[in-house]
Amino acid sequence: MEQGGFDQKKVIDHWIESSDEDFLTMLAMFESKRYSWSLFVGHLMIEKLLKAYFVKVHNEFPPLIHNLLRLSEKCNMELSGSQKLFLISVTAFNINGRYDDYKMSFQKTCTPEFTSIWIEQLKMHRQWIKSLLTP
Repeated sequence: MEQGGFDQKKVIDHWIESSDEDFLTMLAMFESKRYSWSLFVGHLMIEKLLKAYFVKVHNEFPPLIHNLLRLSEKCNMELSGSQKLFLISVTAFNINGRYDDYKMSFQKTCTPEFTSIWIEQLKMHRQWIKSLLTP
């Protein structure tokens, strides 16, 4: 499905493969007790899957945004209230993990229990989005 140098399958595969690498990194960070970083990378993992889905739906490059709810809206996804809340919450991991003034507070929030719960949510939502990418 190549149009003007744009190979939709190749672009989708790129986003999925990169997301799969982030999934492994998220797990490794969790195992090494780098809890806030594991959630930060979890955000990247979900973002990349949403970008793959955007390419599938629109057959064009995804927008350069990190807000997961906004990205899902641009994909025309129908979401439940809990899915919207998940995307909003995970977007906060990106902000809290990136900026120094939020980072210290976020690191204190990311206890092993808190992070473990979110890792399970990230795994579940990862599978859901990947199922949307399956032909």
